[in-house]
Amino acid sequence: MTRIIALLVLVIPGIAGVVGIKLIRDSLFGIVHPIFPNFIIELIAGILMFIIGFGFVGGFIFYRDRKRNNVQQRFRNKGGN
Repeated sequence: MTRIIALLVLVIPGIAGVVGIKLIRDSLFGIVHPIFPNFIIELIAGILMFIIGFGFVGGFIFYRDRKRNNVQQRFRNKGGN
């Protein structure tokens, strides 16, 4: 059960990042969705969703690899954690 919850914690921000890429693409081609008043706001929303979504997934993977010492020497923990 905990693995399913962990998978959902990673999938939901990943989907948000993918939707962000779609919003960026649509705003560049001039397709405005009804929830946005113009394409500039759609572009900003897409960029934010992309950065937050994939930043969360990347941070989670980095944290996991750092905990297992699978990162370069400069990223390893200095303390005893």
